[in-house]
Amino acid sequence: MLLRFRRTLVAAVLAATAVVGVGGWAAADGQTPVTGPPPGTAAWRADTGLGVRLPDPGGAAPDEVAAFFAGLDPAQQEALAVRHPLVVGNLDGVPFRLRYRANALALAGERRTEQARADDPALSGPRRAAARTRAERYAALAGRQVLAFDPRGRGQVAEVYGDLATARRTAVVVPGSDVDLMSFDRARDPYGTPAGMARELRAAAGEQLAVVAWAGYTTPVGVGLDAAASDLAAAGGPRLHRLLAGLAPQAGPVTVFCHSYGSVVCARAGLGPGLAAGLVLLGSPGTDTDRAADLRVPVWAAERNDTDWIGDVPHVSVFGLGHGADPTAPGFGARLVSSAGSHGHTGYFAPGTASLANFTALALGDTAAVRCADRAPECHDAN
Repeated sequence: MLLRFRRTLVAAVLAATAVVGVGGWAAADGQTPVTGPPPGTAAWRADTGLGVRLPDPGGAAPDEVAAFFAGLDPAQQEALAVRHPLVVGNLDGVPFRLRYRANALALAGERRTEQARADDPALSGPRRAAARTRAERYAALAGRQVLAFDPRGRGQVAEVYGDLATARRTAVVVPGSDVDLMSFDRARDPYGTPAGMARELRAAAGEQLAVVAWAGYTTPVGVGLDAAASDLAAAGGPRLHRLLAGLAPQAGPVTVFCHSYGSVVCARAGLGPGLAAGLVLLGSPGTDTDRAADLRVPVWAAERNDTDWIGDVPHVSVFGLGHGADPTAPGFGARLVSSAGSHGHTGYFAPGTASLANFTALALGDTAAVRCADRAPECHDAN
């Protein structure tokens, strides 16, 4: 028993070392997760303009929010969006198009604020430059279907590709480390961003699919202790749950694509068949669970390609470090699908890869069209 404990301890140290990487412990960045209701909640709670109490952003369930807004006429809905754009734009259960409208207003307001800071000679050069960068980022999101926007901290955003109201199926992309408002969509390494993943999935599937690119939780920065631990996932999981609960009445159960550390967030979201048609894990360090069956919905895992560095992370969970069993290992019980043609940790959504073709089939519910990994011809069987 002592020998087994020593081996486990060594594995834990190796796991931490692999996750932390060559930068050592200094690579840890100690992120404080953004939690709680959206900005502007105090003013929302104090608003009596409609003569009724507005649903509390801190406690009202998405179905309660949806019922409240269904009882308002268009003019009343618009008035709330104008008075409280950051609340309406982030409140799960609000009609999708009203959220787009509210977030457009919020982005415009935040852009004006940051531009004023960028033009303020009283501020230091670096602070003015940072404000200018944020103002440009907000401008770049104008005219897009922004489902959520929160400027707090590093910033959070969710964008919809396609039409949630008319699509036959819906998918949600949950990213891993180093994703926030500023890196949500970038030209460099596009398939490592939720926007890039969502765009390619939507392009492959066509109009019958709507895809939500969700950067709605505080992600780890770099490969430090935050990435080795599950604290940020524990804070992000309930936020993902609320998102899906808000989508479910109209979109139904969605297929959730969980990349890298996003796998841990998906596992912490408390999902069930009413919210998720299935989870698809890719580049996953683990899910803090030993078996796919523990996740309560069908689970697929993309076969890890040989150039994905996540394969160097030992799959252990000791002293709060590491994320447990390898989702691509036979004992985990996920359905293993081919990722032929993919390269690196962020190449699974690249055009022409077997992984993107499989993701498209899974998002559309066409599981019979999925190409299994060569070593797992039974991937069409149930978990």
